[in-house]
Amino acid sequence: MRILVVNVNTTDSMTKTIGEQARTAASPGTQIVPLTPAFGAESVEGNYESHLAAIAVMETVRSYPEPFDAVIQAGYGEHGREGLQELLSVPVVDITEAAAATAQFLGRSYSVITTLDRAVPLIEDRLLLAGLASRCASVRASGLPVLELERDPAAAVEAIAEEAVRAVEQDRAEVICLGCGGMSGLSERVVERTGVPVVDGVTAAVTIAESLVRLGLTTSKIRTYAPPRPKQFRAWPMPV
Repeated sequence: MRILVVNVNTTDSMTKTIGEQARTAASPGTQIVPLTPAFGAESVEGNYESHLAAIAVMETVRSYPEPFDAVIQAGYGEHGREGLQELLSVPVVDITEAAAATAQFLGRSYSVITTLDRAVPLIEDRLLLAGLASRCASVRASGLPVLELERDPAAAVEAIAEEAVRAVEQDRAEVICLGCGGMSGLSERVVERTGVPVVDGVTAAVTIAESLVRLGLTTSKIRTYAPPRPKQFRAWPMPV
């Protein structure tokens, strides 16, 4: 089984981290292929960058030369999953939805701890669109830019853990979701501080993608995710 794990930003070191975390959850025989888009922002922290990332991710997957069995979009609250599902019949799993869906098996309510406050509305909208918002106690921002997760990991873990504690104590969350692909691997410290289950979206997405492939399930091509209709595009898609 081959699963493409596509970072939404163009920071190669973050792609590497996401790939390493994905491999910790992959079963023997599953090949994890981390991919970085050829264009886009170094970090995705708003609507403009998110919409650009959606195009970049679709083009990255479209131009991948080898067969694959599933795709994971490793961006929290980002746009584009629906477009990928139109292009592909293999399962497409978004880490935002994977984390929230998994959290609902573990507790009555969950909270998401993300990076900057401007990311909160994007995540709330994604959860609402996916039908996962009703059991979300809160989406909280740690105040950290995405790239700060790599520059100062110790401070990042502490800031995320502090918000997680507030989510449990003030919002009555029973499960915490790490709300950024770059937070992969930070679960242990948050568990220590909160005493509740902590879901990493990347590893959750890997296990869901593997399960869908093993069950022989594919994306429905009736109505919503039917393939794009043949038509003329001006200077698009981009040359590969």
